Amino acid sequence: MSKSRYIVGIDLGTTNCVLSYIDTRKEHDLTTAPIDIFLVPQLVAPGEIGEKDLLPSFIYLPTNQEKQGERLTMSWNPFGDRVVGAYAKSRGTEVPGRLVASAKSWLCHTGIDRTAPILPVDAPEDVQKLSPIVASASYLRHLKAAWNHTFAQEGKDRLEEQSIYLTIPASFDAVARELTVKAASSAGLDDITLLEEPQAAFYAWLHACRDRWKKEVGPGDLILVCDIGGGTTDFSLIRVTSEKEELGLERVAVGDHILLGGDNMDLALAYSLSEGLKGKGIMLDYLQMQTLWYSARMAKEKLLANQEFSEIPVVIPGRGSGLVGGTLRTALMKKKLESLLFEGFFPACKSSDWPQCRPRIGLQEMGLPYVSDTAITRHLARFLDIHKDKFDSSQHMLAPTAILFNGGVLKPWIIRRRILDIISQWLHEKGAPAIKELDSPDLDLAVAQGASYYGLVRREAGLLRIRGGIARSYYMGIEGARPAVPGLPPTIKALCVVPQGMEEGGSVSLQGRTFGLIVGQPVEFRFLASTIRPDDSVGDLIDDWDETIEPITTLKTSMEASELEPGTVIPVQLEATVTEIGTLALSLVSKEKDLRFDLEFSVRG
Repeated sequence: MSKSRYIVGIDLGTTNCVLSYIDTRKEHDLTTAPIDIFLVPQLVAPGEIGEKDLLPSFIYLPTNQEKQGERLTMSWNPFGDRVVGAYAKSRGTEVPGRLVASAKSWLCHTGIDRTAPILPVDAPEDVQKLSPIVASASYLRHLKAAWNHTFAQEGKDRLEEQSIYLTIPASFDAVARELTVKAASSAGLDDITLLEEPQAAFYAWLHACRDRWKKEVGPGDLILVCDIGGGTTDFSLIRVTSEKEELGLERVAVGDHILLGGDNMDLALAYSLSEGLKGKGIMLDYLQMQTLWYSARMAKEKLLANQEFSEIPVVIPGRGSGLVGGTLRTALMKKKLESLLFEGFFPACKSSDWPQCRPRIGLQEMGLPYVSDTAITRHLARFLDIHKDKFDSSQHMLAPTAILFNGGVLKPWIIRRRILDIISQWLHEKGAPAIKELDSPDLDLAVAQGASYYGLVRREAGLLRIRGGIARSYYMGIEGARPAVPGLPPTIKALCVVPQGMEEGGSVSLQGRTFGLIVGQPVEFRFLASTIRPDDSVGDLIDDWDETIEPITTLKTSMEASELEPGTVIPVQLEATVTEIGTLALSLVSKEKDLRFDLEFSVRG
């Protein structure tokens, strides 16, 4: 597929999906090829199809009555059993128990079975739920069908025949990456390449700058990519290197997958407005709160987009005929909006401040693992603090020299300025130079655009490739050899099998270490990972790892060897390969017994 006509970039976002493409037939010189955005046909109202550059990542599961009475079909879905996009988002706010949202966040939730039909969580009994994989595949299937309906006059122009670069959060571990690949395969897209979203945003910046990028940054610069979308916040660091007088780029750090974004802000605004109504004796029910959540977002966007507005009216459907006009009315004030955003989500803090943790309740509703501290600035301070040892451990934080913003939350200048002001204060106290903002080509579309440009880089028609390899170090749990003690669980050590920064397609072999493998009976393999231990090497065995290494999945299986007695322990050595899509393949090799056992990450949480 390396010579397909189109190079396609897909941003499979938490709140919106975007598809960009480069038509290689239109340009003799691919280095100057434009990147186009595919206008996705989708339902915007019953019986009304519109074309939009964003496909909202929402699925509405209609009732049988709606399927029969309303026009909810597309040419590729004549049954109308699953509505994707703009109308799904708007209708779902009115009937939340039938709305699937945040599928990508569920896809990386290690506390659930991500292959099980669990969405929507609050669905009534008559709704056939979807798994996070099926939901993600539904968005990709819609994009594929829409593309083929629009472009595929010839079979070779079909989307599944193109070079496709699909973006994921840099914080996705190997399991979440594999699940994303499975979702794409389920949608009929079998040959894809994964790309981290912050890197994609940076590639879009490179494409917009062309050769001018070398005047914007130089050797030694450390670029912070700050990506705040509707459901998540991601941070990455990219360093500008110089070798033989040639500039290069290296991704040197990624943050955790932080479930915190624009949705949290909109909900906070909705609760603030509902408290104002409560003071007037007006109590809102669940459905009205869902509508208020949606209305608060619309009001927020209008206020932040136009500095001349001091307030925006907000209308909520009433419940009884006694209400004037059948509706409730309130207003979102600009001062209240800015105060809530700045104090609740972007508060001024010290560079040494970390997010505050509150005690957790033992029993919780089934849901996503949202962070308890909504202060994005404290999460940023922690990110810079925990990665400082890679550069200068004598300071409380790293000193990034430039910042690239991405994500719809950061479209208003006042929010970007707020973040810049806080970082500038940290740098001033450190005695470091002021940070420079790099102009993003488009905060909503850049990730998809950058994915297409990365395809050009892979064809050696782009400027250069960002190096960095995998963002995590990966480990296997090894049971320590010590006498059993009543009431004391066995000691589990963390064996480094793949170090952070190992390039995709690379392999390693732990030739110097031999371990005992139990065959012929049920056993479990524990997989762990860390983003903050860059100095661990293949074969390192870590005793005290609780604070720096996290479990990611457990595989329960039985390693069958028919010629051996069940329970036999045989000596094995480990081999590990990082695939081209960033997943991890492990093999246990016994040279004495001429046996080889291949392990794959379990797709179950």
